[in-house]
Amino acid sequence: MAIPALYRSTVGKKAVMAVTGGMLVLFLIAHMAGNLKVFLGASDFNHYAEWLRTLGEPLLPRRWLLSAMEVMLGASVILHMWSAVSLARTARQARPVKYAAKKKSHASGYAVHTMRYGGVIIVLFLIWHLLDLTAGAVNPEGADATPFAKVVADFEPSRWYITAFYAAAVMLVGLHLRHGIRSAFQTLGLASSRSYAAYDRIAAALSVLLVAGFLAVPIAVTFGWVR
Repeated sequence: MAIPALYRSTVGKKAVMAVTGGMLVLFLIAHMAGNLKVFLGASDFNHYAEWLRTLGEPLLPRRWLLSAMEVMLGASVILHMWSAVSLARTARQARPVKYAAKKKSHASGYAVHTMRYGGVIIVLFLIWHLLDLTAGAVNPEGADATPFAKVVADFEPSRWYITAFYAAAVMLVGLHLRHGIRSAFQTLGLASSRSYAAYDRIAAALSVLLVAGFLAVPIAVTFGWVR
């Protein structure tokens, strides 16, 4: 089967969602680990941020490899979202009229709404996050500040609403991951009826770990533990 034809199939779209989702999870793990370098102090955190921009030098121009990874991640997000929207549309077309006698479970409905609306909020958060800490366009310290200074300025106690927004978005990411990782194991044929419970626990543990890791930095800054 040709690749375009495979992608047009339901199985192909689910596979694309699973693979791109896996790439994004790996990115989140690496990103969280880098964020936690804030606790080592300004010098270490700024050095880490500069190292990211010099990856591949002198063979490659400055920031070339980082930009290539950003493009790949952006493409993964677009493919992931497009597959999700396409699968949802296919499901609606397959059953345009809801069965009155068959009600969805609360858990199923909750998962669907979390993935659908939570995904939109996460995308909006990503746009804000890039404008804020990457470009510095909406950061109090501006684009020329050091990465450490931007982080500290962002989560000052007086900007509690930014911390609250960040925390809400990260928790939505966690809920999205909780359902997405579990579904990916099934889509890729890794989870059988016997191993499903174990993979379900892995998905839950990884989601909790990522949420805790990402929330550690804004909370530490807000309470003055990082300055």
